[in-house]
Amino acid sequence: MFLIDDIFMAPLNGVLFVGKKINEIIQKEMSDEGSIKERLMALQLKFEMDEIDEEEFDRREDELLQILSNIRKEKQKNQ
Repeated sequence: MFLIDDIFMAPLNGVLFVGKKINEIIQKEMSDEGSIKERLMALQLKFEMDEIDEEEFDRREDELLQILSNIRKEKQKNQ
């Protein structure tokens, strides 16, 4: 009986495993200062190349700076 349950649950377990791994990668990237700084530089370049307007730049820059601030606060808590 348990073997049959394992067979039927295998696809669900696989999806859960992939979901957990994706979440780990996202959490790692969102807590990496270097990654956020790279995104800020890329955003600045897009603005300078007129690929985005000033309003879009300001909005996205504020989001990234807030993330960076949160990362730094979290690091200070853990020290």
